[in-house]
Amino acid sequence: MRAVDWILRGESVAIFAAGVWLALLVSPSPWLLVPLLLVPDISMVGYLAGPRLGAITYNLAHNLVLPILTVAVGWLTVNALVALAGAILLAHVGMDRALGYGLKLPTDFKDTHLGRIGR
Repeated sequence: MRAVDWILRGESVAIFAAGVWLALLVSPSPWLLVPLLLVPDISMVGYLAGPRLGAITYNLAHNLVLPILTVAVGWLTVNALVALAGAILLAHVGMDRALGYGLKLPTDFKDTHLGRIGR
């Protein structure tokens, strides 16, 4: 891996840790965290209609803007459920990016902004 790849992975681990920390702050049970971390992958269902729609649905759920805004709305409105949803999504995005799964390109599931998965 190139030096820049290590930096990006390190940032992603930090994003994952921040999401987990926030989730543990607002979660009624830490045991909810593990199964809820997988929920955002439901967005891959768009791939059943092809790679273009799949990339759109996946990227809607796997960018950093949505979880940050969701956490902020939950925090500002004192809504623990909304803050938890944003924290889970933030942790999920960080986890995926740390594992090398980036935002999808419309060409193929394996084509991401971080490069081709599996290389």
